[in-house]
Amino acid sequence: MASAFGIVNSSGNHIWVEGLQDHRPIGAFSFLGRYRVIDFPISNLSNSGIDRIQVYVRRKPRSITEHIGTGRHYNINSKRGRIQILFSEDQSENSIYNTDIAAFMENIESIEKMHEEYVVITPNYLIFTQDFSKLLDAHIESGADITLLYHSVDNAKDAFLNSDILNLNKQKGVLSIEKNRGTAKSRNIFLDTYVMKKDLFLQLIKNARNLSSMYTLAQIVNSACDELDIRGVAHRGYFAAITSLQNYYEANMSLIDYKNATALFNEEWPIYTRTNDSAPTQYIEGASVKHSVVSNGCIIEGTVENSIIGRACTIEKGAVVKNSVILPDTKIGKNSHIENFVVDKHTRIVHENQVIGNPEKAGYVTRGDRL
Repeated sequence: MASAFGIVNSSGNHIWVEGLQDHRPIGAFSFLGRYRVIDFPISNLSNSGIDRIQVYVRRKPRSITEHIGTGRHYNINSKRGRIQILFSEDQSENSIYNTDIAAFMENIESIEKMHEEYVVITPNYLIFTQDFSKLLDAHIESGADITLLYHSVDNAKDAFLNSDILNLNKQKGVLSIEKNRGTAKSRNIFLDTYVMKKDLFLQLIKNARNLSSMYTLAQIVNSACDELDIRGVAHRGYFAAITSLQNYYEANMSLIDYKNATALFNEEWPIYTRTNDSAPTQYIEGASVKHSVVSNGCIIEGTVENSIIGRACTIEKGAVVKNSVILPDTKIGKNSHIENFVVDKHTRIVHENQVIGNPEKAGYVTRGDRL
């Protein structure tokens, strides 16, 4: 494989996950009980032999910085590899100027100092697995200037709205990048993943800044479609986009299904995360757990059905949790009923509450709340 470094690109101001993102960046979201969303792109890069990685964070960096740490738990070569966490100085909320190009410009010296010839850029808000070494080899073999990764779907009228899509010709050349407005069923959803030479990447950053302070990387690449050889490569397997609270809920719930889980998780392609040496979950007499994912360190006395239970949660006697995502260190008290909800970390539901949401739109209980 040719020499390449990786960038985990922070989401721009077009993505806002209600509730959860008030407290941490998308990459730090708890996922499937034991992972964080950032674990997937970093693991993909590490498994692909890319061990020089830059992670861009735009706001509230504490949780993601603590989780990544030195990066040793991602199986990165400690002598030659490292993870850099890079920040954007613009702290204004949802500013039109909070783009990935702005973050790259603020840290352009760190990019220029990278010795690798190529760069692989992948986002922090998508859940998928991909061997980037094969993608890089395909890029070099094709002779393209830029290679973009996409996933073909047949439900674009209802799903992935406002995500970017690729318009391709018969030779998989990229004609344009545009937003999915739900006007067609079949679309090629752009996975915000790029492969190109570092020098071209630097040129695009500078061109974008000269053209507009609001430009994103996708927009400057789109404007170059007539000038550069830009190719699309199809992704196969499971993927999910965390672009809203409902998307987050659905992505977690979909992986209760064994078929979906085996499409994402593979013993030969591990998803690394920070370990937590907690005790196994205790199932007290009278507990009932069906079709659910339950993490370590929990105490279950009540009923859990079709739900994700994070680490160190307590479900007390008589409590019922259905069709819900319960984040770590949450207590569901006696005789409480939680259904169709995302319950954030450190929440205490201590009274006999009936917290039941709409099956078509998950509800949210804020972090650290007491009900």
